[in-house]
Amino acid sequence: MIRERIYKVLVAPQISEKATWVAEKYGQYVFRVAPDATKPEIKEAVEALFEVKVDSVRVVNIKGKTKRTVRGVGKRNDVRKAYVTLAAGQDIDFTDAE
Repeated sequence: MIRERIYKVLVAPQISEKATWVAEKYGQYVFRVAPDATKPEIKEAVEALFEVKVDSVRVVNIKGKTKRTVRGVGKRNDVRKAYVTLAAGQDIDFTDAE
């Protein structure tokens, strides 16, 4: 994979209460990814950036909510998230990542 594409596939880590719980219980990490990213691309990007072994990748497409405003109806952006399961004994420390 081209180095530029790696940085475009992974948008940001998702830091939330649920993401922290999933990381502790199942060893999964949650990332916001590009809308056109595929599972093999996500796997390769995580392995290249964080130097870990990825077991599996699950992808979730979340549709943006429709909200009413003073000016009419608006819509929030759609979000694509990837739940990445690491091999046993692997860990990602976001403070050390380059």
